[in-house]
Amino acid sequence: MADDGGQRGISMSAGTAVVVGVGESRGLGAALARRFAGEGLRVIVAGRTSARIEEVARGIRDEGGRAEARTVDATSESDVVGLFEAVGGDLELVAYNVGNNAMEPLLTLPAEVFERLWRQNALGGFLVGREAVRHMLPRGRGSVLFTGATASLRARPPFVAFASAKAALRAVAQGLAREFGPQGIHVAHVVIDGVIHGDYAEARFPDFVRAKGEDGLLEPDAIADSYWALHRQPNSAWTQELDLRPFKEPF
Repeated sequence: MADDGGQRGISMSAGTAVVVGVGESRGLGAALARRFAGEGLRVIVAGRTSARIEEVARGIRDEGGRAEARTVDATSESDVVGLFEAVGGDLELVAYNVGNNAMEPLLTLPAEVFERLWRQNALGGFLVGREAVRHMLPRGRGSVLFTGATASLRARPPFVAFASAKAALRAVAQGLAREFGPQGIHVAHVVIDGVIHGDYAEARFPDFVRAKGEDGLLEPDAIADSYWALHRQPNSAWTQELDLRPFKEPF
């Protein structure tokens, strides 16, 4: 491989990727895990539901890739520390894809829901980002990618809790990028500006999915291509924030 201006001249097929927040096999987390494994990385498939992450890891192995499933609560400091201690010294890429939504008017929004979303997004992102950087710094390279949302940039009712949590995650990503970018760690935040096509959307919003038509939803594999492109960027031209949306999505 030709030198492309920095760490990306090194073969990226040697090493380990960690994807935190893997759920259904048609979701974004699973697509990221498959994409990274397809590039030759060993992938740690991390999530809360053992059956789901085992299914994704098994599918990768069946295709000839290297994957291990690990049950992790991203809001638990001990879980996150243990996850990265088990990775080893060849960590190249981490994707943080945790974060459920909640639709609730502000005046009836329970405090525990607000806190839960903050913990899943901001606290979990902080813990994973911190441990990822700790394990990448000795090698002076690596990528940490965070999944954001339209709500990362603006709060609209009835999504105030989700928006505040996603905005906090964005701030975590910016802080990590500014502190550790000069030390070789590429930190990027990806704004997913639209609905991701998958089982969740089809089950929750079937009429909406049909109305969007062809290419009206974000396809997980296409998003995964963009995450990989971020990881492969030369050191001389890094993206810190990227927004992705279907061509017909208004913005």
